[in-house]
Amino acid sequence: MSNVTTLNLASIVTHQARLAPQKEAIVWNETRISYGQLEAMSNKVANALVALGIGFGDKVALNCPNLPYFPIVYYGILKAGAVVVPTCVLFTPREIEYQLRDSDAKAVFVFEGTDELPMGASTKEAFDKVETCEHLIVMTKDPAGASPIEGHKTLGQTIFPQPDTFGLYPTAPEDTCAILYTSGTTGQPKGAELTHFNLWSNSVTTYSSHLPNVDFTDGEQKTVLITLPLFHTTGQTVQMNTHIYAGNRVVLLPRFEPKSTLDAMIKEKVNFWVGVPTMYWALLKYADETGADISGVKENMRVCTSGGAPMPVEVMRAFEEKFGVKVREGYGLSETSPLACFNHFDKPSKPGWVGQPIFGVEVICADENDQEVERGERGEILIRGNNIMKGYYKRPEATAEAFKNGWFHTGDVGIMDAEGYLSIVDRKKDMILRGGYNVYPRELEEIIMTHPAVSLCAVIGVPDQKMGEEVKAFLVLKEGAQLNDADFIDWCRKQFAANKYPRYVEFRDSLPIGNTGKISKLALRKELEGR
Repeated sequence: MSNVTTLNLASIVTHQARLAPQKEAIVWNETRISYGQLEAMSNKVANALVALGIGFGDKVALNCPNLPYFPIVYYGILKAGAVVVPTCVLFTPREIEYQLRDSDAKAVFVFEGTDELPMGASTKEAFDKVETCEHLIVMTKDPAGASPIEGHKTLGQTIFPQPDTFGLYPTAPEDTCAILYTSGTTGQPKGAELTHFNLWSNSVTTYSSHLPNVDFTDGEQKTVLITLPLFHTTGQTVQMNTHIYAGNRVVLLPRFEPKSTLDAMIKEKVNFWVGVPTMYWALLKYADETGADISGVKENMRVCTSGGAPMPVEVMRAFEEKFGVKVREGYGLSETSPLACFNHFDKPSKPGWVGQPIFGVEVICADENDQEVERGERGEILIRGNNIMKGYYKRPEATAEAFKNGWFHTGDVGIMDAEGYLSIVDRKKDMILRGGYNVYPRELEEIIMTHPAVSLCAVIGVPDQKMGEEVKAFLVLKEGAQLNDADFIDWCRKQFAANKYPRYVEFRDSLPIGNTGKISKLALRKELEGR
């Protein structure tokens, strides 16, 4: 910790609460939380953590959908000087256990969940197996309700006795703020350590890239709708942290669905929204098929941003024409906080291109020697700047590999044009982009190989109109073993989060082998293309 320079990301809440405590900060259905209330409740969380012996540098997991609990606990963890470890709400007990253990989490906050999404039960099962995780705190549907998990207190019971003032822990800019898990191209997921400066500066730069260019009455509070999950880097930084920093209204929607999303846009007079291409496709399809009145959206929406996967140009143009708002694409990764490139407002937007580097960030397309290639030529996308993570938690070798020659190596392949606009032409080897979520076949393959009937497997992405790509498994069964599609997919559903498990399976006598002795996924893809 520095004795001179301090920076705690949670200060964005404290600052806005000092300026205008009465302004709305968080909106969810009929729930309205002001900046003053967000400050007080997150202070209570910080005090509760300190009372539990949790403080600077300790890791605290947060498993919660887009509910007001998320920002309250998120900023409370940071105020205490601890490190927040957001967990995917779709995770199975095995996946949660891995993340709790790998991150050295001392505590976990979890929403009790629903029958459809049993987050509480899954997290409890994982928690019981991780000896170093000492505290499980339950966020309930009824804030005043009893804990549905015997032996563990609710958030209300935990923070009620605590004072609503707290002295913000003076973390340094380089101290770890959050650990976001991202599955590399091989092996188990890795935790990207992002600093307070990483996330603060990316929020400030996102603000300067998006908001000041929009014409509003002086002092008018703007509104953002978040349908992307808050446990994901884009929902967290580009939306929640950016708009809290700006003093705006943050409207939360726990689950994207076209009707409820349009209803929220109209009811709350939303000005800003970020979605993945499949969400744009779904909104456009719903509006066309139902004839829904979208005049309220067209009246208030000022900026729409797309990321997570390349947006088909025809979808972008149809959406812009239908909804009367420009869609601007950007690019980034968990390791880059996330924003690295954006189609800036003071220059023309180029459909199909993810824009130019943001302030404080350099991006090049490079050859195998990390030398920049000529403009218009393909190369690996390398990034450096104030948005780059500290490294992968407890993985010095993976960190060193990612940071060769002073650049962060994305593994993505791109082209940069003469004006410095970047286009993504290929992705990390073998990665599947399903509905904007990264799915890494190696992780799935390692678990699928534990199935008693499976001898060999390969997982690839296959084109899908709705999701962009779907997950398909190719299996070679052990001699004499029997397995059908439905039973295998049901087994996978229990092993993997809902955004990961294979929807398709094909049984084969053998799989194509390349000249290095490895399964040739390229051959599998070419076979599918030829059908």
